[in-house]
Amino acid sequence: MSRKIKLLWDFRGEDAKETAKHHTIHLKEFANLEKLDFHEIAILEINPMFAAAFIIVDEAVMKIFRDALKPHRGEIAV
Repeated sequence: MSRKIKLLWDFRGEDAKETAKHHTIHLKEFANLEKLDFHEIAILEINPMFAAAFIIVDEAVMKIFRDALKPHRGEIAV
């Protein structure tokens, strides 16, 4: 069984949440265009000035997403 990896893009400022929401649209578009499976795409609102968009993918395809989309960070998803 492959591990799940969460790739994250951080956004700061007054529009952080809205920018993160918009970024999820592009994550979905990329996955569909490339015909790549994913487990979840969503946002995390850390506080009103800091939000992150994320995608959870299998470790086997993580490098495709990482190399093409340049996330700010990644972690093992639980």
